[in-house]
Amino acid sequence: MSHLIGTYQCKVDPKGRVKIPAALSKQMATTRQQPFVVKRAVFQPCLELYSLSEWNALMEKVNKLNRFKKKNNDFIRRFTAGVKVVELDATDRLLVPRDLARIAHISKEVVLSAAVNIVEIWDKQHYEKAIDEASVDFAALAEEVMGDDGDDVS
Repeated sequence: MSHLIGTYQCKVDPKGRVKIPAALSKQMATTRQQPFVVKRAVFQPCLELYSLSEWNALMEKVNKLNRFKKKNNDFIRRFTAGVKVVELDATDRLLVPRDLARIAHISKEVVLSAAVNIVEIWDKQHYEKAIDEASVDFAALAEEVMGDDGDDVS
């Protein structure tokens, strides 16, 4: 599920299922037969959907943390709180766990936003608000994060 592209608006059915749009489903084809992992995001009020292979790679990094340091244990506990394994059904629907849907304020309309190697699952109103707020400082953020071209000679 690496290098995903696109932002998609979807409806949530009464059972809490979201139909994955065909364009996104095609991009997820290599991982579609495996379970996925869904968790709350660290910095935003949304959920994150990982392929099992992406999740396992992330857990390899987390597993290297020294668990005899309290802050590491606290981080691991909070980072993995509420994590669920989910699968797409035969019609490419994803059941969003109710407890996680509540945390992300997901109700009737969602936005699935590709974020390089994961998919963020947002309540539509929260997504639009986050994008609007982020756009104010995006130029400065882009320069800070991506502006170092590595050619600085001191």
